Amino acid sequence: MAAVENPSESNAPTLEEKPPTLDAFRPEIASEVSEALNVLNRVFGYDAFRGEQQEIIEHVISGGDALVLMPTGGGKSLCYQIPALVRSGVGVVISPLIALMQDQVDALTTAGVRAGFLNSTQDFEQRREVEQAFLAGELDLLYLAPERLRVEATTRLLDQGKISLFAIDEAHCVSQWGHDFRPDYLMLSELHERWPDVPRIALTATATEATHAEIATRLNLTEAKHFVASFDRPNIQYRIVPKDNPQKQLLDLLRNEHEGDAGIVYCLSRNSVEKTAEFLVKNGIPAVPYHAGLDSRVRAKNQSRFLREDGLIVVATIAFGMGIDKPDVRFVAHLDLPKSVEGYYQETGRAGRDGLPSTAWLAYGLQDVVQQRKMIDTSEGDLAHRRRLSAHLDAMLALCETVECRRVQLLNYFGQAATPCGNCDTCLNPPESWDGTIAAQKLLSTVYRLQHERRQKFGAGQIIDILLGKTTPKVTQFDHDKLSVFGIGTELRDTEWRGVIRQLLARQLLAVEGDYGTLVLTEDSAEVLGRRREVPLRREPERASRPSRSSRKASPAADLLPEALPVFERLRAWRGAVAKEQGVPAYVIFHDATLRQIATEIPDTLAKLGTISGVGENKLAKYGEGVLAALAADA
Repeated sequence: MAAVENPSESNAPTLEEKPPTLDAFRPEIASEVSEALNVLNRVFGYDAFRGEQQEIIEHVISGGDALVLMPTGGGKSLCYQIPALVRSGVGVVISPLIALMQDQVDALTTAGVRAGFLNSTQDFEQRREVEQAFLAGELDLLYLAPERLRVEATTRLLDQGKISLFAIDEAHCVSQWGHDFRPDYLMLSELHERWPDVPRIALTATATEATHAEIATRLNLTEAKHFVASFDRPNIQYRIVPKDNPQKQLLDLLRNEHEGDAGIVYCLSRNSVEKTAEFLVKNGIPAVPYHAGLDSRVRAKNQSRFLREDGLIVVATIAFGMGIDKPDVRFVAHLDLPKSVEGYYQETGRAGRDGLPSTAWLAYGLQDVVQQRKMIDTSEGDLAHRRRLSAHLDAMLALCETVECRRVQLLNYFGQAATPCGNCDTCLNPPESWDGTIAAQKLLSTVYRLQHERRQKFGAGQIIDILLGKTTPKVTQFDHDKLSVFGIGTELRDTEWRGVIRQLLARQLLAVEGDYGTLVLTEDSAEVLGRRREVPLRREPERASRPSRSSRKASPAADLLPEALPVFERLRAWRGAVAKEQGVPAYVIFHDATLRQIATEIPDTLAKLGTISGVGENKLAKYGEGVLAALAADA
């Protein structure tokens, strides 16, 4: 199978009529394995399973419970969709993604699968139609929001039908200290108690060893078979740059590397989301905002536009994105520091689901660290909760400050060993480290003089002005030019001192206190001041480096032969017109990776087109003639 995102990743069909292509999947086939392969090929258009897909699918088909940890883009959805098609009955999928269920249904319908959903967006007649189809055995997959199971009518409905399996998608939502906790997930352990003979498969793309254990315990899957795939996404280039006018840095990234590409920009606050979206639009880049403060209809409209339009950018808080099935997101950018490595991994994983080159870019600065530390100190919850938040932040800071391979650090966090990747900023442009012990002592001494001799506390700006010997009004007002440390730090620039402070905060050799972000010493500061601890630091670059232009562009057509480029663009135009006519996202028709292969091989018959990866039997029947006509247009 080609190294692309399976087109069915969290997608599904309407309830018009039973697709004829699926009738062939119910006869006697030599074995369940051959039947699963048959479904994979005829419905989804792939010749072979990837990684552990086959073992997982065989295990669930045979009636076993499974807990699956697999990265975004690894083809998790096939692990329950194919067993649901092979086993007798309807596969019930628990998904938190109400806003995306229609797109999930549309994509599976296009592939020839019978699917429906039940959620709060439907009226009585729509729900009744789906319920009748379920009871009549006219569905292969039924998507439910977790809160739907709280409704007694839903459980009674499920009791009356035949269920082939339960799939619990985004299973990390059950983790109470995770970044996407959903209280309704806690009751999903009851599925096994009420339907003990129905196999369950829980899936997530984000889980540390602790979260993995919590999922197993809370969903009563400790006896299930666990499958843990590599979390590596080699097509994503991880880059973290010092923050210096982040909006301009973002604009440079888009203009130089991702012009015309679809992408997601994450910001910490709603205000920052609005301002960044306005900034991009003013600079000629199509962008829309997404955050919880917007009217629900505006959010739904912006999300729909993002899924259906090529080249649109959504600027969002972390409220956006879980389960987003758009395969051609070419970049994910963060303008603020994520709160945890899990959140960062989950968010960056929305790039490059099709397996093509993509960028995960983060602008990170001193104020991010100050703000995050302050938020933890003032957060609700007990001391243990704040310690957990602090541990999450420490791990994220370690990823930002490392001089080693980003990917190695990221995978190590999830308990997986790795070797340097050659495709992250620290591999492509290895940073320098330097002995920052003396600089750290100078800075900590300045904080000590203010805190203990003057009984004063100040933020980073004032401390740096003292070190650089600047006679500002504030320095003069407080007689800080009289301190013995005044002007002892002129060997470093302002930005370099900010880097020192940021890294000392990251290592908890310095702390943030109060509403104004003043800096104070920690217990560990004494080790540095007492010359009992060395402080190696990452050197601040003169300016953020970029990959060479030849290696930068992550276009879906980047490595196509020149003669294939116009064919590829013609196919994309055809796909866009069909998608608009049918009111579905373009990737529901065919992924870019499939169009690339078609543009390269130029099949001239339906039989040849049917051998292309991602062209299943139903799509061949539905779109085959249109593809051949598009290929012949300028032949």
